[in-house]
Amino acid sequence: MPLFKPAAQKGEVFIADVNANQSDASGFHLWWLGQSGFLLQWRGKHLLFDPYLSDSLTKKYAATDKPHTRMTELVVGPERLDFVDVVTSSHNHTDHLDPETLQPLVKVNPRLVMVCPEANRTTVRERSGLPDKRIKGLDAGQSASVDGFEFHAIPAAHEKLDKDKDGRHIYLGFVVKFGSWAIYHSGDTMLFDGMVDILKPFKIDVAFLPINGRAPERRVAGNLWGREAAQLAKDIGAKTVIPCHYDMFSFNTATTEEFERTCKEIGQEYRVLQNGERM
Repeated sequence: MPLFKPAAQKGEVFIADVNANQSDASGFHLWWLGQSGFLLQWRGKHLLFDPYLSDSLTKKYAATDKPHTRMTELVVGPERLDFVDVVTSSHNHTDHLDPETLQPLVKVNPRLVMVCPEANRTTVRERSGLPDKRIKGLDAGQSASVDGFEFHAIPAAHEKLDKDKDGRHIYLGFVVKFGSWAIYHSGDTMLFDGMVDILKPFKIDVAFLPINGRAPERRVAGNLWGREAAQLAKDIGAKTVIPCHYDMFSFNTATTEEFERTCKEIGQEYRVLQNGERM
């Protein structure tokens, strides 16, 4: 079993790091919070991508044949994040839409808005406790602005481009534009036809891509392998790519070795973060 990994920053130290950069108007800051969770700070605004800040899945599966043993230390409790403006959920899997994370966040952020697939609105409302007016639902190809962040919904294949009965995508990624920058958070996805053509025009500065791959014996939907994430970043012209969706659960993880090796071979800039680390 992989070793348990301490967070690079956690608790008070993490909060202090976030607070110390609030007034920086020269650029933006990013922190990896584990799995596919990232905090983006820009001009005093804060966007949380797909946060999973609890042990809800570890508890849920403890007595089953598929235990979700946590590998990396929790960075911060959601009740400490009382400065969040916007939260995304790319799809309904609990590590991307966790009620034990969302409900404390909503309690301490009375103006918080969630951006999600419109197809998943009912589940988002139930798990977050938010009223419909504070849920911004999108389908692939649609866009919306929230608190200075411009969201563009991108299809995601986890493992297929699945849709609901009304033809709306249930898995999405989001390109977020703010100031002169663009960030792509893919959510959980594999490659699909036309993906590069959709993303390349956005001129992505930073791409967050999963690298845990797909192995049938895990009995969970698959993602990009490390080599595929590296090549996708290169193909869409991303200036920097950051790997994610690993080192959370011991049964569903990967090393960054293949990702890093491929990035070096093809000349793709990348950054591997530790949980709680700032870029």
